[in-house]
Parts: sequence; C-alpha cells; structure tokens
Amino acid sequence: MMSCSTTQQKEESQELPEKGFPFYMPKEKPAIKLSKAMERNYDAYMGIQPKYNELYSQFKYTELKGFDYNNHDGTITRRDPSKIIFENGKYYIWYTYRNTKTAPVGGKNAHLATDEIPSSDWDLCDIWYATSKDGFTWEEQGVAIKRPEKPAVGWRSVTTTDILKWKGKYYLYYQGFMEVSGLRGDDCPVAVSYADSPDGPWTPHSEVVIPNGGEGQWDQFSIHDPYPLVHNGKIYLYYKSDSGKGDDLIRLQGLATADNPLGPFTKHPQNPIINSGHETTMFPFKEGIAALVIKDGNEHFTVQYAEDGVNFDIASITELMPVAGGPFIPDAFTDTKDGRGITWGVSHLTNVTEWSKNHAILLRFDCDLSLDVDDQQMKKSQYYRKPAFYYKHGLSKAQKDRVEKQNKELLKNKN
Repeated sequence: MMSCSTTQQKEESQELPEKGFPFYMPKEKPAIKLSKAMERNYDAYMGIQPKYNELYSQFKYTELKGFDYNNHDGTITRRDPSKIIFENGKYYIWYTYRNTKTAPVGGKNAHLATDEIPSSDWDLCDIWYATSKDGFTWEEQGVAIKRPEKPAVGWRSVTTTDILKWKGKYYLYYQGFMEVSGLRGDDCPVAVSYADSPDGPWTPHSEVVIPNGGEGQWDQFSIHDPYPLVHNGKIYLYYKSDSGKGDDLIRLQGLATADNPLGPFTKHPQNPIINSGHETTMFPFKEGIAALVIKDGNEHFTVQYAEDGVNFDIASITELMPVAGGPFIPDAFTDTKDGRGITWGVSHLTNVTEWSKNHAILLRFDCDLSLDVDDQQMKKSQYYRKPAFYYKHGLSKAQKDRVEKQNKELLKNKN
C-alpha cells in the first residue's frame, strides 16, 4: 500500500513540467502546477509583463504655462484639479484656488486663523477654472464657485471640486467647510452647484448632497474628494474619508450612487470599497472602473480595477503617480461599456518650497493607461535617478540619534 506522502510526491512530480518553466514566458497560463507568484502573474494582471499590461504605466510631468504663484511666497495656491472635459472647442478644468494675505499658519495653529489668515492650504478657498487649447498652456477664467455667505454650506471654504455632465447640464461637486480647517480636523460634507454651461453661472443647490456618516462610522467626520462618473445608468460618486485619528488615521475610499445629480445619494453597503489611497481618481475602463491609488495604505502606488465598480483588485504597481490626478476622460459620462482609458491629465504638488510658505501648484501628467495607445516608453518598469535624489531622502535627527545610540551600545557590549 502506497503511503500518503509517497502518493503526494508522485502527484506533484506528475504536475511539474519535465524541463521546468520555459525560458520564454508563455503568454497564456500554462497547464502546469505554478507557484502563487506565477499564478498571480497570470490571473491578477492584464499582461504577463508591464509592456503587455494595459493598466500599467509610468508617469511623465510637464510644467504648465499660464498660472502665476506670486513668487511662490505661499499666498497663492492651486490644487485638487477636477477631471478635464472638452467643450466648446477647448479643455476645461476646475480647481481649488486660494489667494490670501499670508501663507497658512498650519493645522496645529488653526486657532490663530482669522477671516483673512488661512489655517491650511485649503482654507479660505474658492473654486476657479481655466481653459486650454492644448493642455499645456492654460488661460485662467476666474471664479466658478465663490464661498457663500455664512451659514450656507461652504461659507468658510469650498474646495476639491469635480465635474459631472448629465442630460445636458453641468454639476460641480465640492467640499463645503463650515469651520476653520484644523480645529477638529477636516470636517466637511459635499455640496453641489449646477449650470447650463461649463462657463456658468453656477447655481448652488444649497443643501448637503452626501452627508457625513453616523457616529462611530468610518466616514463620520469627512467626505472628501467627490468624484462623479456615469456607470450602469447611475451617477457613481466616489469619495475619500479619514478613518481614525493621529497615528491610527488611514484614508479609505467609498462610493455613493444616485439617479439624480442632486440626490438622494445612497452610500454603498460595502463601503469602504478601496483600502488605500489619498485623493480619489477613477476612470471607465473596458466594462468597469479603474482607479489610481496613491500615497496612503497597504496598496498605495497601485492601479486597481473593478468590473462592477465596487470590488477592486490590484492591476499594476507603479511609482511617481499623479497626486490628486484629474485626467482627461472623454467617456466619463457616456455610461460606456467599453472604457478606453486615459493618457494625460493635471495633478498637483504641495510643499513647493518650504512649509512656512506652503502652497500647491498644478502640473500636467502623461501616461499610457489607454486601450488606444501603445507607448512602450511609458511601459518601462525602471526609473534611473541621480544620487542627489536619494540623498534628499536622508535620515531625520531622531533617526540619526537612534543609529548613534545603537552603535554606542554595540561598542559597549563588545568591550
């Protein structure tokens, strides 16, 4: 009688290829026993190498023309750009705009903020917009959504907007601050304004469209980065919230859906639907939704995909991803079942000079996350940087002190 271990060894030997895994990686999953890593390589990604993966890309950046930042003294900021739309023969973009007498005093000094002195980079802001013929040079058009009078939603600051086109009308969703940012965190709900033209005028709905969660829920204090797409005949509005506080704070992504741009919106019962990411950036891809997941969490710097727009899986891992990316998405509102992806957009960078002059700038990013483009330069999976880049990421004083202490203890023990 053959033992269990002998039987198992015989079965495993029968499943293994006689000459091992092929030198040239098969494009189709081979019918042999594979390691978890190789199983994942065939099952989790849209290609066996980055160059074949439609949801892998590097990102290239270009300085934008047309925006002034007052010599980067911290008094002017432009941040959190919306997705880009093409209307009236030109590109449109909306963004958070601050022009104050001073730079922000910082969240820890929020109690020092006044009606003229901002606490944070997104305090005392309005929503402005700009247009462009080529996506590189922009012409600022001025304010789109101005802070309303107190106590209306957003009286303190209106920020982090995104655009929806629905049945011939335009809707701007945004965060509406009703207190100084930093006093209790970034507590704010989502508001919306609407217009017949992307140039406005914009009429405020004057009601909260996505409220904060109930006490003890993950989104009880904030609904950030409202980001609408049209999917499955509905408005899918993705958003971010800060779960936890202090060292336990983690950013998570949620979803609310509606049949009408003014609501009511219903939060998805599986929220949060993405366990990582800072800002929220999504786009239609094939029959589902793809997401750029940056910065925070275990799955930061990944591109993810969900056929149903809810249950996301990692589709690729990359680097230097756009912060607060607002892509140009031609099919964002067409309810497509054949999303073509993205090739460029606008993002922001913060702490441009130093924290005492904290502000953000807008810049262009380019990529190949498109079914219609095959840019193999974007599909390379290695960056080469000069030593100075690495030295900028040096040890802090506390870390140097820790290393020095460890060295002293080693020498002491040796002696």
